[in-house]
Amino acid sequence: MKELLERLTSIHGPCGYEDEVAIYIANRLKGQVDSIEIDNAGNLIAIKKGQKPGPRIIVAAHMDEVGFIVKKIEENGLIRFEKLGGHDDRILLSQRVQIKTATGLRTGVIGTISAHMVKFDDPAKVRIHRNLYIDVGAASREEVMELGIEIGDSISWFPHFDFLTETRIAGKAFDDRAGCAILVKALEDLDPADFAGEVTAIFTVQEEVGLRGARVAAHQFDGDVAIALDTTAVSDTPEEMMDKTLELGAGVGIKVIDFSLIANKKVKNHLVKVAKEQGLAYQLEVFPGIGTDAGELSVAQHGIPAGVLSIPSRYAHSSIEVVDLNDVEATRQLLVAFIKDMKYAADYRVKLDLEEAK
Repeated sequence: MKELLERLTSIHGPCGYEDEVAIYIANRLKGQVDSIEIDNAGNLIAIKKGQKPGPRIIVAAHMDEVGFIVKKIEENGLIRFEKLGGHDDRILLSQRVQIKTATGLRTGVIGTISAHMVKFDDPAKVRIHRNLYIDVGAASREEVMELGIEIGDSISWFPHFDFLTETRIAGKAFDDRAGCAILVKALEDLDPADFAGEVTAIFTVQEEVGLRGARVAAHQFDGDVAIALDTTAVSDTPEEMMDKTLELGAGVGIKVIDFSLIANKKVKNHLVKVAKEQGLAYQLEVFPGIGTDAGELSVAQHGIPAGVLSIPSRYAHSSIEVVDLNDVEATRQLLVAFIKDMKYAADYRVKLDLEEAK
């Protein structure tokens, strides 16, 4: 898993520029699934069928990472940029970035003032991203153009993959390449003899700018149950707003509610039941500050009973996201076990006994 995760996070793929991620996953899954294609929005869709008829599960993980886009090249060679996805302006200064050009990848840094200049500045001031710039070492606009950099080029954090301990890793784009890695491994590990029905795996695009890929996919596929795989922000660090309801290393998150979804109660309970049967560490997630592809899938077609498996993460949407491989593995195991035990949509509905109601 760690090798796959390292490879996926190294790929440049901000919102709207996920094509290289899709190509890598498609090549990896060749021969492991019954069909694989890319739709008009850029979603990668892989289908794997069990040996016996049964329910269809839709599992989504988004390929995009938060990033930026080149907006303007100044006369002195500095680059202005816009955001792709949600960022905290306070953490942008002094970061290394990678720019994807038509001729290859270029390295840059988001500039900041020298510490010696702070005495002449307001030290409490937070400059918004539109006042910041990327330095690629060029001294003029012409030199930037010679490097192959143009307006509209996509920008990501500079990739790295650092083991802090044997299981805890720091890097960029774990949101949501960790979910992609879990879904890839689940498809590889599933033996058609071990489950009935069909798995529709959707590696979505542009989740970070409004669940757009999932919205397109929701119009194409119906299912008995839908599961989104995504990271979630833990609350186990010392900042005053942290309430320690979610912790790194405490197991897979099973969603109860977020701003995009109130998880289907029976799906949530089924996930909890399977986790207990498998002896997997889990934590229930009530976090309104996040949304996932399940929000769109839940309102697809006639409505699909939906839930979310969350990978706990620290420092989300930064260049130094941290995940624990034990949580990643628990998420993978729960997903595979749930697929083997998945039910038809009718089993997740409210049961009506009209005779008893009389």
